[in-house]
Amino acid sequence: MNLEIKLAELKTKFENRLSSAKSSDEVNKFKVEALGKKGELTQILKQLGSLSVEERKEIGKKANEIRDQLNEKIELKRQEITKALVEEEIKKETIDVTLPGVDYLVGTKHVINIVIDDLVDFFRSMGYTVDDGTEIEDDKHNFEMLNIPQGHPARDMQDTFFLTSDRGNDWLLRSQTSPNQAHVLETHDFSKGPIRMISPGRVFRRDNDDATHSHQFYQMEGIVVDRNITMADLFGTLNITLKHFFGSEREVRFRPSYFPFTEPSVEADVSCFFCDGEGCSICKNTGWIEVLGAGMTHPNVFKAAGVDPDKYQGFAFGMGMDRFAMLKYGIEDIRDLYTNDVRFLEKFEGES
Repeated sequence: MNLEIKLAELKTKFENRLSSAKSSDEVNKFKVEALGKKGELTQILKQLGSLSVEERKEIGKKANEIRDQLNEKIELKRQEITKALVEEEIKKETIDVTLPGVDYLVGTKHVINIVIDDLVDFFRSMGYTVDDGTEIEDDKHNFEMLNIPQGHPARDMQDTFFLTSDRGNDWLLRSQTSPNQAHVLETHDFSKGPIRMISPGRVFRRDNDDATHSHQFYQMEGIVVDRNITMADLFGTLNITLKHFFGSEREVRFRPSYFPFTEPSVEADVSCFFCDGEGCSICKNTGWIEVLGAGMTHPNVFKAAGVDPDKYQGFAFGMGMDRFAMLKYGIEDIRDLYTNDVRFLEKFEGES
């Protein structure tokens, strides 16, 4: 049988096989058998040596044409199979628009996040930056740099979660957000401007959980440091902040207090929102509700961070986010904030 006939038979054979192929794997298999290095076309071409020069040119040209034709048909078959598969998948995934819709439960912001986001937005509008800090702190920043020396009651093991360490330092879960104040003070470049920073976050203290106490809760530390900062700046800042959060009709007052990292120190009260200052069981018939502690930054805190207290002054304040939420929204049990009861959380839908 001459080679030209063999080429024609090869072409017809593989065209028929391609037409019946059902998958890309079959197509690939046929291509290898027909056109591969050990395929039938290659075997035919190996016989060209027995032909004359003119016959080799003619048969070689014919072989190249058949190779190109088969390659083209192989590619078209692949596209046909792929298109069929896609159409089949589309049919399977067709949506029946006549079916009834399905309601999906969409979560809402947690009440703690509502409070934090509200205050963060408010302070940012006044030019404050936000620095979350870290929940694991060392003794130096959590206590020593905040003017809380060894032996201070705040260091009592009943108050703080200490962590073991082989690095020679005492590590702990921060008992307040104030350590971030120490970090910012020791790294801030005052040539670039004053410090106006808030630090919201979770803190930890060893406590027995009940309606008003929790071993973890949220605070927001605030600090302002610049030249010529006075108590008037502190009072003005807290006055507008508390009126923003609790309502413009609330009265605000300040009482002397004590905190180791501020001097002088104050506690801020707002007029009772339950009795409007008349006196009730909620405010213990005083007409006032304590909401936060604050004061002028203690010179020892500045010195510990390498800041000259004769050149710079500042104030700091600490707010309990759980307490703010409980007071504003009438939550009686702090444990409700952490039990993730959907019925409780749904009460605050639309508050954010």
